[in-house]
Amino acid sequence: MPKKRPALICSDGHQARQLRHQLAMKQDEFWARIAVKQSAGSRYESDTNPLPIHVACMLHIAYGPSARAQKLVEWLRQSKTD
Repeated sequence: MPKKRPALICSDGHQARQLRHQLAMKQDEFWARIAVKQSAGSRYESDTNPLPIHVACMLHIAYGPSARAQKLVEWLRQSKTD
């Protein structure tokens, strides 16, 4: 049975906005790193659109501490037969 997905550094747009501010990044550079348009990132940050799980995972890998990002990558790569 697969292990539970590790907790992500951002689970909603508000947390993504807080992270972006902590990193002192503009929306376009912050969201471009994970191939999300600035306009979509703005909608996530304002909670106009919910933050999709795949985007939250990419934020975790791109901006999370290396050890935590690695745990998510390992979880994503694990076989369903493990």
